[in-house]
Amino acid sequence: MKPGIEQRLQAKGIKPTAMRNLVLNHLSMQQSAISLTELEKALAPVDRVTVYRTLKTFEDHCLVHAIDDGTGASRYALCKEDCDDSPHHDLHVHFHCSKCNETYCLPKTLIPALALPEGFKKEEMSLLVRGVCQNCSL
Repeated sequence: MKPGIEQRLQAKGIKPTAMRNLVLNHLSMQQSAISLTELEKALAPVDRVTVYRTLKTFEDHCLVHAIDDGTGASRYALCKEDCDDSPHHDLHVHFHCSKCNETYCLPKTLIPALALPEGFKKEEMSLLVRGVCQNCSL
């Protein structure tokens, strides 16, 4: 287990449990976002509902963010350590590779500010770029 897993949970106000430690440890080793199904397979044998509830707890406490990459299943990736819920400000571009089907966070590529017409109120924003990742371009 990577050092600091329990401390990261506690810093977000999440009580460390064996499952939460396991899920956070696995997520922290990923280079790309991961689906519930992929996480479940990697941690087998685990209860799917428990893993889902763990991810929802992490999302509610701004430890992970869900990504809709158009594949029909949400993918999850860790938020930056300074992410919080006032409002959740982990607003960066995501990239989905059409060859390997991986979805990557591009944390240095922020979603540009968007001016909405009067009377419109933003609740959520995402930007997904589709193409071929650097690994598949070689």
